[in-house]
Amino acid sequence: MDAQVANRCSIKSAAKASSPQNAAESRIENAPKKKSRTRRGRRGKRRRGKKANEPPPFLPPEVNIDLKLVNPTQYRFEHLATQLKWRLQEGRGEAVYQIGVEDNGLLVGLTEEDMKASLKTLRRMAEKVGADITLLREREVDCDRARRKIAEVLVRKVPDDQQFLDLRVAVLGNVDSGKSTLLGVLTQGELDNGRGRARLNLFRHLHEIQTGRTSSISFEILGFNSKGEVVNYSDSRTAEEICESSSKMITFIDLAGHYKYLKTTIFGLTSYCPDFAMLVVGANTGIAGTTREHLGLAMALKVPIFIVVSKVDLCGKSTVEKTVRQLERVLKQPGCNKVPMVVSNPDDAVTAAQQFAQSSSVTPIFTLSSVSGENLDLLKVFFNILPPLSNSKEQEELMQQLTEFQVDEIYSVPDVGTVVGGTLYSGVCREGDRLVVGPTDDGRFLRLKVCSIHRNRSGCRVLRAGQAATLALGNFDRSLLRKGMVMVSPKMNPTICWQFEAAIVLLFHAKTFRRGFQVTVHVGNVRQTATVECLLGKEELRTGERAVVCFRFLKHPEYLRVGAKLLFREGVTKGIGHVTGDPS
Repeated sequence: MDAQVANRCSIKSAAKASSPQNAAESRIENAPKKKSRTRRGRRGKRRRGKKANEPPPFLPPEVNIDLKLVNPTQYRFEHLATQLKWRLQEGRGEAVYQIGVEDNGLLVGLTEEDMKASLKTLRRMAEKVGADITLLREREVDCDRARRKIAEVLVRKVPDDQQFLDLRVAVLGNVDSGKSTLLGVLTQGELDNGRGRARLNLFRHLHEIQTGRTSSISFEILGFNSKGEVVNYSDSRTAEEICESSSKMITFIDLAGHYKYLKTTIFGLTSYCPDFAMLVVGANTGIAGTTREHLGLAMALKVPIFIVVSKVDLCGKSTVEKTVRQLERVLKQPGCNKVPMVVSNPDDAVTAAQQFAQSSSVTPIFTLSSVSGENLDLLKVFFNILPPLSNSKEQEELMQQLTEFQVDEIYSVPDVGTVVGGTLYSGVCREGDRLVVGPTDDGRFLRLKVCSIHRNRSGCRVLRAGQAATLALGNFDRSLLRKGMVMVSPKMNPTICWQFEAAIVLLFHAKTFRRGFQVTVHVGNVRQTATVECLLGKEELRTGERAVVCFRFLKHPEYLRVGAKLLFREGVTKGIGHVTGDPS
């Protein structure tokens, strides 16, 4: 009986993959399921002998080939290993497998003996393709008279030539909510002393150290190796060592919380293209200051957001619960339409990571302390399992395009020369490539050569689409560069614009929004004052209304992409939209 059940059980990949199977899965999920559920329910009741009113245990169905893990033949084993390799490629180096689940989602489970044999087979498969496995969790299910188990296993590639999975997380929150302290604890591996010692390594300026408040954008890294273990500065002396040991890297973008640095915070959100946003809320203060503002910005830019309630060591349990309830009320409001999910144990953290990447409405909430370390491990588990938003096919399509690099930072480094930092939007950039940079104030693009590339403070020969890095330009005149420029392939023949049209939604304006109004426009790494030239088809706009608006830059021309997200503000006036084209 056990052998028969084991042969029915399967191991299924939960990694996102773009394939004909997934297309079929989408069609199945969108089709009416009433009859299918009834059949499954009856079959499940017959197998388990449950009462008629009890639902059977199911996972969402997936269209996958049955994988027999107990004593597979050599031919079958080669087939499974090839399948695993393909799924790792689709998941950009990692995948989550479920053992003991049928293809239709029925939780059949395996006996203890068969589970050990299945894990042994999976470990052999992983070794063959150069990967490691980590058991995330096990659950028991009732099947006939025996107790059976299902398991979720993380499979991750061993790091190879800096080709680790890199996720960018923007850190938002009100001033004094504990953002920099939390990042210091995560990246340094040491708890805070309650007086801000952990955040000192993150500050870039003397006045930040003196006041304890972030005013600029800083970057910190947290790595995970192929076995899911944390790699940070507690075990490594340099960023290069962290990169060499990591299969997955979390790059934190620490943004300012004070209102007077709001333009810097918006620039970090629009320019550095974060995959996720982490909103930090102090348990002792609740939703205060710029918390709502930052939440609204992340939602306007469609950045998936999760929440961390910090400083729980300063408050009683009732105060923490009050803050969590306050957050839940805000997230459930019609403007947010989020589903809050409070994470209280490792199983919740695994579930939160999987559902968060699949659904933009799910919002995990963590409660932790950077001083006592309470629940800090849950956040690390979440980061370890959190999958990328894009799959390998989308990544490959971007890499096939011409090179386009956004200039976000400019430095002068002794013995190196001019260095620019930013994100490669599309294409591939290599050492020695010749690109053009611009537009200058008079609308020109200048030729230059990429001398060297650094990622996370370590040397790199090739930069791929979606990755952030610094490029050394040698003796190129720094005075000719500014933030907001782009470095593109000469084959692109880039064009500039003084005017552009955008489809916008006016989020808030005290009176009426009309021609002649001046706003600060944020489009990617572009930040400049622009004048409203005209509103197509309308004379004026009020809060909540939509229109196509023509903007004109005041200082110098810019390079814009059609479809790029746009955010504009002036005082309390705010609006979002996207670039639709050049009016000329």
